[in-house]
Amino acid sequence: MKKQGKAIRKAVFPAAGLGTRFLPATKASPKEMLPLVDKPLIQYAVEEAECCGIEEFIIITGKQKRAIEDHFDAAHELEDLLQRKGKKDLLGEVQRLNGFTCAYIRQRAPLGLGHAILCAKPFAKSEPFAVLLSDDVIDPDESLLNDMIAVYEATQAPVVALETVAPEDVEKYGIIDGAEESRGLYRINALVEKPKPGEAPSRLSVIGRYILTPEIFDLLENIAPGKGGEIQLTDALNQLAKKRPVYGLVFEGKRYDAGDKLGFLKATVELALKDKVLSKGFRDFLENFMRTQGIQARN
Repeated sequence: MKKQGKAIRKAVFPAAGLGTRFLPATKASPKEMLPLVDKPLIQYAVEEAECCGIEEFIIITGKQKRAIEDHFDAAHELEDLLQRKGKKDLLGEVQRLNGFTCAYIRQRAPLGLGHAILCAKPFAKSEPFAVLLSDDVIDPDESLLNDMIAVYEATQAPVVALETVAPEDVEKYGIIDGAEESRGLYRINALVEKPKPGEAPSRLSVIGRYILTPEIFDLLENIAPGKGGEIQLTDALNQLAKKRPVYGLVFEGKRYDAGDKLGFLKATVELALKDKVLSKGFRDFLENFMRTQGIQARN
């Protein structure tokens, strides 16, 4: 992705969830640190934001999340070792992490995505900001966040990323009711959190990329707890859409739902097949495995 202007300078990364879908792996280790090939989930999101010209990163953490802070900190002993052994490529990858200036705020209780974003209020202040959920891994070759920033620049309004889902999957997501104003750009009238099949207003689901404006904080501070007793971002966006335009941009590229075990495995395979070093050997392994197991590839 290509860097562009700095209409959005700040990004928030909610990372305080318990990661229950990956237990026992996440009992003592953050879900956000699960590796896809050779990078943890959260690094993909941070690099995505950095490629869009974002310079300030705030990570909302919880208990047992210190590994995230350590990951983006300097590791002098490791760097010295790599330097002495002449492993310049690996040294460059490790030192690249030192260039991210991250601040950390602890969410003291698991009160939902809306509450996690509210924790970032002292950081965001009066500026618009991006929110990236590291569970949703966007293929590094895609330009979703850049495209959302361009919509914000044109409208000066909040923007959420949308994806068309199968009818049987609408109950897994927040679904919008909206009107298409131009190709792939919707003016949102309302959002419904995990509607039952047959009751969804559309098949357009909200995925983990947002451009939000500071007025969201007043709504989050005063909104009543929603489903699960949590402060729901969907509820706040619903109220915001009644007061001012809120837009949804349909993403037609590649997204991996790495918060789900099957989605995580799919992401691992596809990103490994795109890796310049691993792709040939990994592809040969997969083809041989399928052949020896009597599995035929489907076109």
